[in-house]
Amino acid sequence: MRIIVDDLSGPAIAAFLEEHVQQMREISPPESKHALDLEGLRRPGITFWSLYDGEELVGCGALKRIDAEHAELKSMRTAVARKRGGVASRLLEHILAEARRSGFTRVSLETGSAEFFLPARRLYAKFGFADCPPFGDYRPDPLSTFMTRTLS
Repeated sequence: MRIIVDDLSGPAIAAFLEEHVQQMREISPPESKHALDLEGLRRPGITFWSLYDGEELVGCGALKRIDAEHAELKSMRTAVARKRGGVASRLLEHILAEARRSGFTRVSLETGSAEFFLPARRLYAKFGFADCPPFGDYRPDPLSTFMTRTLS
């Protein structure tokens, strides 16, 4: 498997992310959907990675700069056929290492609080993330879970 910084210009990643945004629209009401679309992920201060197994796109994730020491994990997604196969763990390890190299001392995230998001919350907890209050521009939302971890 290989992880690349992705400029988000290819059709495969566009389709992969559109599927992600559509799924989040089906699960969460508009006021509780925080997934970024393709244009949102192209904004300054965001680094986006794609994970490939051979030529197959199997996962993605991004890091959004909040300030000099704090970043937000965004758009973590694993191809449906590859769920629970280590893709998300490999990608998360890579993103956290890149966050450290970039000088961030804390990474936070927002994910859903519904049962559907339980595997994601378990993954983040396994990697040292703990529940926290809303951060950045987020507001309290019963459909959101906020998590953070300090980087050493």
